[in-house]
Amino acid sequence: MDIHEYQAKEILKEFSIKISNGKLAYTSQEALDAAKNLGGNIFAIKAQVHAGGRGLGGGVKIAKSLSEVENIAKNMLGMYLTTPQTTKKGKLVRKIYIEQGLNIKREFYLSLAFDRKQENIAIIASKDGGVSIEEVAHRSPELIKKINIDPQIGLCNFHILNLIGFFNFDKDLSRKFIEILKKLYQIYIQKDATLIEINPLILNDNDEFYALDAKMSFDDNALFRHPEILALKDEGEEEPSEIEAKKNRLNYIKLNGDIGCIVNGAGLAMATMDVIENVGGKSANFLDVGGSASPESVAKAFELILKDPNVKVVFVNIFGGIVRCDRIASGILEAAKSINLNTSIVIRLDGTNAKEAMGMLKDANLKNLHIAFNLFDGAKLAVSLARS
Repeated sequence: MDIHEYQAKEILKEFSIKISNGKLAYTSQEALDAAKNLGGNIFAIKAQVHAGGRGLGGGVKIAKSLSEVENIAKNMLGMYLTTPQTTKKGKLVRKIYIEQGLNIKREFYLSLAFDRKQENIAIIASKDGGVSIEEVAHRSPELIKKINIDPQIGLCNFHILNLIGFFNFDKDLSRKFIEILKKLYQIYIQKDATLIEINPLILNDNDEFYALDAKMSFDDNALFRHPEILALKDEGEEEPSEIEAKKNRLNYIKLNGDIGCIVNGAGLAMATMDVIENVGGKSANFLDVGGSASPESVAKAFELILKDPNVKVVFVNIFGGIVRCDRIASGILEAAKSINLNTSIVIRLDGTNAKEAMGMLKDANLKNLHIAFNLFDGAKLAVSLARS
């Protein structure tokens, strides 16, 4: 689960990490009032959306007067912000964060993230902050340091000394940096985070560290332990179909292709998507109906997929192990009653009650129904139908 910058900064503040004073605004008048209350001559106006690279898309602006604050707020609120991490349509900006400007002496990058390959926690640091870490890695890889931490051992002094040597901090800055690093690690472990990114971590004229930006993500499977984090969830930033799927206990993720997939089992779902890709197609979604699929949940899966205007074909790939194939067939027939199934459907059923399921579907005389006898042929047929 992702949270907004202003929410992440409240967590940092809770752990005594310095942040600039800021206020949330939903209208240009609220933005103007916030700037007046904050005081000062320079303000940063930041779009609050769940996406990185906001500055590149015009989602971070600097105002040097109250009138500029108001004008920038008017233009930013209601815009669709497009960044490298959004779709082409972009994300609607519903709220903005008004922040006091700070004098910046140096900028750094600092993050803690889950390293799936190493199966541990990675600290990634850079001497060049305020820009995309991918850009720095491509342009100047020598400016980046990565240190892996075994969570069973935790953050140790040798990890810290390694980073201090990399940054070449003096004694006073080292002490301040150690304090910040330990607190960030504490947040990461205590809150079951999967990502904490400070970009930039700045040093001001008084040689104090401030988190000028903050990004945090948390493990969905651990949210039951953290009602305070779950309370920060912004459903307006999530795909509506994914929210609806969760309510119906469907494992669904929307993608950008045109072949809708209904599969049972996460492994088979991934394999199905890979085969579609290998034969030249693009999946419109990941959808695992699970082992306890009912006719109602399958019908709901069809409803979710067919709401996507990009979907040209639905590929149903079911192996009847725990779930029976006749349940899937009943779900398809249930969907046919409530939804106008004009979209082509490719069905591959194998396993428990597969013959009975095929008989049910043939007897129903559904139009646009195509039968496949294996995964590869089904994927090829789905791609061919999508192209035609």
